[in-house]
Amino acid sequence: MSQDAIAGPEIEASEARVPHAEDRQTVVFRLSGESYGIDIFRVNEIIRMRDITPIPRTEAHIRGLVNLRGKTIPVVDLRIRMGLEVQAETESSRIIVVDSEEGQVGIMVDAVNEVVTLDGEQIEPTPALANDDQTEYVEAVAKREAELVTLLNLDSALAA
Repeated sequence: MSQDAIAGPEIEASEARVPHAEDRQTVVFRLSGESYGIDIFRVNEIIRMRDITPIPRTEAHIRGLVNLRGKTIPVVDLRIRMGLEVQAETESSRIIVVDSEEGQVGIMVDAVNEVVTLDGEQIEPTPALANDDQTEYVEAVAKREAELVTLLNLDSALAA
């Protein structure tokens, strides 16, 4: 066998092992001073804060219900759900209405920054941490210029 025949398959095999995430359109938002992102295809709409009707005897992260054009939607405070510092609502606070396994759910965020397309090369798997409980809501991390965007596993974050 010639040297060329041996070198060819080795190069192909090494290239095949390089992981490459796909590009993602992402809604980037702020929670307790940090940037987070979710897949834009899960987002139905982004609305201003409105009156939330509390539901008695529910977990602290379930803020209540909102009426959105005649449809009742539960609202989850992601800061509480993820154990982050709770901050007062501001003019920038929003509710992102998303599709979940249980239907439409509103998630409260401090602000919606932008919709971006993250290059697959910017996205890395979640770094190994002390235990899996700390990363159960995190799907990956994206490096953007001077910031990191934590990409959420929305189904885990919303699961009761």
